[in-house]
Amino acid sequence: MNERNDLNGISQQTLRRLPFYLSYLQGRLSGGETTISAAAIARALGLNEVQVRKDLALISTSAGRPKTGYQLEGLVSDIESFLGYKNIDEAILVGAGQLGRALLSYQGFSKYGLNIVAAFDNDPQLEGRELHGKTVFPLYKLIDLTRRLKVRIGIITVPADQAQQICDMLVEAGVLAIWNFAPVKLIVPGSIMVQNENMAASLAMLSRHLNERFTE
Repeated sequence: MNERNDLNGISQQTLRRLPFYLSYLQGRLSGGETTISAAAIARALGLNEVQVRKDLALISTSAGRPKTGYQLEGLVSDIESFLGYKNIDEAILVGAGQLGRALLSYQGFSKYGLNIVAAFDNDPQLEGRELHGKTVFPLYKLIDLTRRLKVRIGIITVPADQAQQICDMLVEAGVLAIWNFAPVKLIVPGSIMVQNENMAASLAMLSRHLNERFTE
């Protein structure tokens, strides 16, 4: 499987590490520090120093200096810009059940450049209601409204047996990236990015780890 990303040849592994770098560096910056070395980052995050240097060289405009390291403020700014945190991307959410409502209520998405502008659901009792400030529209309006709003991110929080149908509708509506919380592999064109959040699989891994620890 090709693990490269189309954006400047950044690998998926590097993309997954960048938010951890950012969170750690923001904490150091808020603590009053002004510089940091790749070695310090590597120690704090349990990574290889060479890998840290390679990752940061791909996205940072300023190189670390041998004695002073990286300028924290500039490094934080570079990572935020690369990840798009300074740009607000609008998204729509499909599936206003318990998980969908939890995501709608989360106020922290704006910190990461994401704004959920509307929700869609096939439950007629939810039509026109506001959930955490977001209007719930009927499913038949999804394609038209998404096109008119020019939304490029779709969030799927429907049951597995409905996910592919919703995915197809999102693709038809012009969505370019899908955040999928349904426990199913979606089939999409090559130009569409899908980020899967399989909570069932994650819980299974945690449970297995605990069982192994307690049976040692």
